[in-house]
Amino acid sequence: MKNINWKQKLSSRKFWIALVGFITSILVAFNVPTLTVEQVTTIVMGGGTLIAYILSEGFIDAKRVEEGNKDGDTTKTTNS
Repeated sequence: MKNINWKQKLSSRKFWIALVGFITSILVAFNVPTLTVEQVTTIVMGGGTLIAYILSEGFIDAKRVEEGNKDGDTTKTTNS
């Protein structure tokens, strides 16, 4: 069995959209009020955005360290 690359999955917009669709369907099936469904959807998408940001910044930082650029500039990924 292949290992799942959770870093890649958690930073995928498709994953978060699929998760929101699944959760929304479950909430509607159980007759949860519309306002609650909207709030849950907003929270899940906000969390997904935060996780994607954290993972992408971690990836950028790791690349910077690999390339020897330790000046703290996240826009600079190669040595000048």
